[in-house]
Amino acid sequence: MSNPPSPVRTAARHRTAGNLHPALRRVAVVAVAAPIAGTFLFGTSAFAAGETVSAATALDPAEQKIADNLDARVQDTRLGSTLSGVVIDAASDKAVWGHAATTALMPASNTKLGTATAALTVLGPDHRFTTRAVYGNGTLTLVGGGDRTLTGADLEAMAKTAVAGLRSAGLTSVKVRVDDSLFPEPTLATGWNDGYYPDSVAPVRALVVDGHQVTDTSLDAGQVFAGFLAQQGVTVTGGVTHGTAGTGDVPVAQHQSDRLSAVVEHMLKVSDNDIAETLLRMTAIGAGRQPTFEDGAAVVREVLRGYGISLDNYVIHDGSGLSRANRIPAQTIAGILDVADDARNAQTLGYIIEGLPVAGEAGSTLGPEWGRFDTADSQCAVGKVQAKTGTLTGAIALSGLTKAEDGRWKIFSFIENNSTADPAATKDALDGLAATVNGCWA
Repeated sequence: MSNPPSPVRTAARHRTAGNLHPALRRVAVVAVAAPIAGTFLFGTSAFAAGETVSAATALDPAEQKIADNLDARVQDTRLGSTLSGVVIDAASDKAVWGHAATTALMPASNTKLGTATAALTVLGPDHRFTTRAVYGNGTLTLVGGGDRTLTGADLEAMAKTAVAGLRSAGLTSVKVRVDDSLFPEPTLATGWNDGYYPDSVAPVRALVVDGHQVTDTSLDAGQVFAGFLAQQGVTVTGGVTHGTAGTGDVPVAQHQSDRLSAVVEHMLKVSDNDIAETLLRMTAIGAGRQPTFEDGAAVVREVLRGYGISLDNYVIHDGSGLSRANRIPAQTIAGILDVADDARNAQTLGYIIEGLPVAGEAGSTLGPEWGRFDTADSQCAVGKVQAKTGTLTGAIALSGLTKAEDGRWKIFSFIENNSTADPAATKDALDGLAATVNGCWA
C-alpha cells in the first residue's frame, strides 16, 4: 500500500487551500459574545432543543446515494447494534440521513468538541495562560495558572529570570514551593476508571511541565524548576513543598502560553486529554464559576445552549470524554460542528474546524500510524475528510466534515457503542462511513 499523500492543510496554508471547508476561508461577520444568561449567540445549530432529524426530502442524487448507502452499511456487523448517526448539509442544514440520531451514547473524545467550543467562546481565541514565580520570606513560589503546555525550556527561562532578580537582591539560597491552589479537589472525574490515570490522564492540577503524566504534576514541575535554579548557582534548601503564595510576595518571573486558538487546535489534533481537562476548568473560571468538573460541565452546557444546540439527553462529567458516564447523541455533536462551521462564528470557533485531524495526516489521530483510512473502502477518502476521533473500550466515534459528490460540504457524526468486534475493525467500518459521505466509496 502506498503512503498517503501529504495532509491537505497545514497551520500555515489551510486558510487558502482550495480543498478545505469554505468556513475556513470566509470572513467572520460577527464575533460571538461570552455566554451570559439571556445572551443570543450567533450562528445557531440546525438542531434546536426538542428537534430531531426527520426524513429528508428533496435530496439531490449524491445525497440520496449517501442515504441509501449508509442505510445498508450501518448494518455492518463490525458496528454492532448500537449506533447513533447523522449527516446534514453544511450550508443549508438539510438533514441528509439519520440513524438513532437522538440516542445518547458514550461519545469518548468527541466530548472535546464541546469543551473547545466553550473555551473559545468564554475565554476568546487570543487568551493566554500565565505561570508565575514570586518571592517572599526566603521562598520562591511557582504558581500554576492552568497552562498544560508549559515546557522545561519555559521553566528554565523563568529560572534564569528569577535568579537574576535574586542575585540583584544579594540572595544566593531559597526554599521552593509550588502553588496549585487555582484548581480545587477533586482531581479525578466521575466515570474515570482507575486504569486511566496517570497514563491516559493525570489528576487535574494547575501546574505541569512537559505534559508529564504523574500523580502530582505540580510537585514534579516544582522539582524541575528547582533543578534549573541549582544549575544557575542558587542553593535550594530543603525539598520542594506545596503551599500558597503570600499576598505580599514579589513577582520575579512569568511565562505566558501560546494563544488559546493554537492550544485548542493541538488538543483536537492529537486528542490530548490533559489539555481538555485543564481547559474545562479555566473556562469555568472565565465564566465566573468554580474551576471544578461540575461547574466546567455546567458552563459547557450553558454555551452550547446559547448557540441553540440541542442538549436533549446530553450528559457530561468531564472535558476529555474519558468519563464512561458521559452520554451525547450524534445529533448534538453534529450541531456543535454546524455552529463551529458557521461563517458568523469563524473568528471565534473556526479553530475547531482547523484543529480537526485530516484523514491520512501523520501526527494526528487519523494518521497512518493509527491504521486509519487504510482499507480498500476508505483509502479513497485520504485527504478528503476532516474529523474528530473518539476511542474508549466499548465506544468509538468519528465526527467531522467532507465535501460530497454534489460539491457541497456535509457534516457527519457517527457514535458506536458496545460492538464486540476488534476495535481496529470497528474504526475501519466508521472510516468507511465517512468515505460513503464523501462519495468516493460508492
